[in-house]
Parts: sequence; structure tokens; C-alpha cells
Amino acid sequence: MWCIGKPGARYVAKMEDVLDVYQRPYDAKRPVVCVDEAMKELHDTPRSSLPAKVGRPKRVDYEYARQGQRNIFVTVEPKIGRCSGRVTERHTSIDYAEHLRWIVDVEYADADKIVLVNDNMNTHTSACLYEAFDPEEAHRINSKLEWHYTPEHGSWLNIAEIEISILTRQCLARRIPDAETLISEVAAWERAANKAPAKINWQFTTADARIKLRKLYPEREKS
Repeated sequence: MWCIGKPGARYVAKMEDVLDVYQRPYDAKRPVVCVDEAMKELHDTPRSSLPAKVGRPKRVDYEYARQGQRNIFVTVEPKIGRCSGRVTERHTSIDYAEHLRWIVDVEYADADKIVLVNDNMNTHTSACLYEAFDPEEAHRINSKLEWHYTPEHGSWLNIAEIEISILTRQCLARRIPDAETLISEVAAWERAANKAPAKINWQFTTADARIKLRKLYPEREKS
């Protein structure tokens, strides 16, 4: 289910900015990278399960025991289909800063600039870097990032949301009992996804938006 936010100049300005970013040609030195996060509740099964047999799937008792929850940062480079999933205990500004440092220093260490698309969560700003690191380190990381934001209630514009949906359907749509299992399963999903990467062919452009979503644009009096 996708939500389109309040129409107006602020919404369409951010929308067009992100749509223009997606139309840029591929550049390994300036990769377009989308980031988002999802929470996964951990549920153990206190009663034993019935194993799968020929013609009958595994059956699990409806009763479960809550084992807390974990955050999953999902990163995707749509032009080449490269993706990653990193499990953390929380999703605070400090956690996001650490994830950005990992993107800059590990995942895209060879890039000159990382074109970053993220949503408007209050932790998703360069300020998080200065909360987490000393000024020199924060500035170093931030200098490698080119920030772009989807509109408020515009998560449909963040391709990482699509990747989270795929991760959920392929890996997370079942009970996972503990953090160790979650980390292992997400890592296995990441390896499989990157072994046969699927490029994302984003076709909706700014020109399309001005026709199909024209009601979102402010009305101006004709002179």
C-alpha cells in the first residue's frame, strides 16, 4: 500500500529531485544508493512444531513467545541490483551514522561521491554524523555523501522500500526466534540476491509525474 502525501510545492520539489536522480546514467564513481530500515519482531515457538512431510508443509502452533525486536538497514543500488541488509539492535541516529560510515568506508569505499536517497525520518540527516563522531570524522563521511530526500508520505519514491518488500516476502515472512538467526538469514538472503542481481528499471520520470500526478502541483493563476 502506497501513500501520496499532501499536494503542494514542497512535495513536488522533492519528488522531482528524486525522479531526476533515478534518471542519471550509471556511474560507478557516483553510485545512486537508496537506504531505508525495517523492524522485525522476534518470535520463538514454545511448543514443538510438526515437521514437513511429503504433501504437507511444516506446521507451527499458534502460540508464540516474544523475544524483542531488531532493526534491519536495507541498502540497494538499483542500477546494478546490488543490495545489503545489516541487522542492528535499534534504529537511532547513532545507528544510522554507523551505517552511513559502513556505506562510505566498506560498501562503496572506491566511490568519489555516494548519491544517497532516503526518507524524512528525523534520524536521516547529516546531523546524525556529528552526534556519533568527532567533527573531523563526521565531516569526512558527510563529504562523501550527496543527500536527496523523498517527500513526506512519499516512501513509494524510495527504491529501498521495494527491496524491503522483497526481503520480507523472501526471508522474513515467518517466525524468527532470535537475533542470531535473523542475522544469519538476512546474510544468506543478501548473498543469494547479489549472486544473481536484479537491476531495477525505474521508468516513472519527472515528465510522467507532471502528467499523471498533475493534481499534486500547485495551481497558478494564468497571466
